[in-house]
Amino acid sequence: MTPPSQHDPRPPYQQAADEIRGDIEAGRLKPGQQLPSHRELQERFNIANMTARSALRVLREEGLIYTVQGRGSYVADKPGEHSGDAEVAKVTGRKAGAGPEGGEATGPIDEAIRALHEQLRTLNAAFQELRREVDDLKAERKQS
Repeated sequence: MTPPSQHDPRPPYQQAADEIRGDIEAGRLKPGQQLPSHRELQERFNIANMTARSALRVLREEGLIYTVQGRGSYVADKPGEHSGDAEVAKVTGRKAGAGPEGGEATGPIDEAIRALHEQLRTLNAAFQELRREVDDLKAERKQS
């Protein structure tokens, strides 16, 4: 949409993250929908690749999006749904990011839960891709 504002004192990655967040909150980007590529974000906001990555990192940390290696970033089904630390906290009953004594959560159970959630993210991305293909096939069938 718009390049970073010269009058806005916030860093460009924060400005880009805010605009993408606004698109998610307004429903222009729907749950399960793939976000534009890094290159598209660079062009849209007139920012560098690392700046686009930083913007996505902010949204990922907020739980608004999740990223599947080699496939891209997607809008989370519900805010915070794909946050590994939030999921570990739900299962273990501890605060997000906290271990048994309030320190960093790094035990084998925490790691196993994070690994399972990464697998779920990958499966969700594949499912969303298949859903789009089915929708495309249905649209083609209606046209013929």
